[in-house]
Amino acid sequence: MTFAKSMIQSAATALRSAGDTAWLTAKGFAIGTAGLIPGVSGGTMALLLGIYEHLVEAIRMASDPQTLKALIQRQWQTLLARLSWQILVPVGLGALAAVITISHFMEWLLHTYPVQVEAFFFGLVAASMVVVARKVRRWSVRLAAGFVLGAVAAWLLMDMTPAQTPETLWMLFLSGAVAKCAMVLPGISGAFVLIIFGQYQYALAAVTQRNLLGIGVILLGAVVGLVTFAQVLSWLFKKQHDVTLAVLGGLILGSLRKLWPWKESVAIAGVASAGVGGAAGDMLTQINVLPSAWTMEVAVALLLALGGFLLVLLLSLGRRNKAEH
Repeated sequence: MTFAKSMIQSAATALRSAGDTAWLTAKGFAIGTAGLIPGVSGGTMALLLGIYEHLVEAIRMASDPQTLKALIQRQWQTLLARLSWQILVPVGLGALAAVITISHFMEWLLHTYPVQVEAFFFGLVAASMVVVARKVRRWSVRLAAGFVLGAVAAWLLMDMTPAQTPETLWMLFLSGAVAKCAMVLPGISGAFVLIIFGQYQYALAAVTQRNLLGIGVILLGAVVGLVTFAQVLSWLFKKQHDVTLAVLGGLILGSLRKLWPWKESVAIAGVASAGVGGAAGDMLTQINVLPSAWTMEVAVALLLALGGFLLVLLLSLGRRNKAEH
């Protein structure tokens, strides 16, 4: 009887572990999907899914000097003890699977239904700001100032004009490193940083066309940017937890400017762009506008935004109830 009971408990533990791994992989897939959309941050998605701080700390530990020392000296037990592989592996595999499998679909979706897609993510991101704000233990004037500073910084970043940069491997590496740093920050989209660097189409083409060299360079730059910036973020969470969350909340608020569904293209006077239409060859940019008329498309977009907002709040409420029990 004791043996049977032990076997049942072991089986239940294994199933629970397999379920946790599958759930983390699904979260990684969602994070990878968010990273493909300009204006949506993978860090924001990680916050929504409740694994942001765990991921940052796991990445910091993976790039810690002691961890690297254990790797070089082939101290496998020490290495496994220091690596949060139970988190990093499934989340990383899920994110990679998203990039490989649905990049074509996301291209089509963003091209065919841009208003609906951006409306849904506008609701998701707006609700994530509420979730982050509720994580702050006690608001103060200093925290409110950090929130406003983050919002202004993100708002101004969204107004930056895309640069014209060479489509070279070293530029792709640099763009991948900076984009990954941004991707870790909720509210700042790695894809949008690639657009600012003028490398988004080049990077997306490398993925969709299975350009292994280009993909490798992007991943190498991303790893360098990620492990470097994770050290800074982990320290900030330990030393200034509430201030960090307040600034992150502000970044999310400011980023909503990029996700506003209704836009109008205008030419940037004096900024030439080869192959991009506009008055006298000027580069085009987009400004936010109100919908010109009440149409079915507008109604659907508003419903999707509301649905995204409520979905995040329900997920947040579910995590809170689970934590309390």
